[in-house]
Amino acid sequence: MAPSILLPLFLLVAVADAATFTITNRCQYTVWPAAVPSGGGAKLDPGQTWTIDVPAGTTGGRVWPRTGCGFDGNGNGQCQTGDCGGKLACTAYGAAPNTLAEFALNQWSNLDFFDISLVDGFNVPMAFLPAGGSGAAGCPKGGPRCAAAITPQCPGELRAAGGCNSACTVFREDKYCCTGSAANSCGPTSYSEFFKRLCPDAYSYPKDDPSSTYTCPGGTNYHVIFCP
Repeated sequence: MAPSILLPLFLLVAVADAATFTITNRCQYTVWPAAVPSGGGAKLDPGQTWTIDVPAGTTGGRVWPRTGCGFDGNGNGQCQTGDCGGKLACTAYGAAPNTLAEFALNQWSNLDFFDISLVDGFNVPMAFLPAGGSGAAGCPKGGPRCAAAITPQCPGELRAAGGCNSACTVFREDKYCCTGSAANSCGPTSYSEFFKRLCPDAYSYPKDDPSSTYTCPGGTNYHVIFCP
């Protein structure tokens, strides 16, 4: 088959497997969601929804809530939590603390891998669900939820304006970050166990894989819900 015919067929497959992410703010306050590498950012007042299309094959994808933001007409400003270099439309990851929806689409065996991570701390409750919820076809565990109000319960040494930091962010020690001497041997700590107790579906430290990674078939659409 000629290359000129193969290319359109490849593009059709890629379009068919792209995922639509519907991001909804159910909080009683304004949230500025950010999304990279696709989406950028938006402002969502209570009850509002933002929809983005994410190409098949995307890796390193993140959606996160920002709070306490102010932007001018050119999209420049800052946020109290989750700020991405003072831009409304993010092109870089956000500053801790922030609750993360992480994903990689159409990976091994054409599966999507996704999770909620508290490795960068917490700022807003979140659910990250396949369209269709827990009963979505081919999604054995449904999707993760972290609906707890963590910030008011945050240990004093981890407290931050508008959120709750991770121990790695605060102490920068190998045993909390799973780096250096603890890269292959780190385990849960009292701080990660605090997060895991309140949000058992979420990553509580970098090696918290077995209970925290979710899969769905490639081409699945997703809902990210703030304050589910």
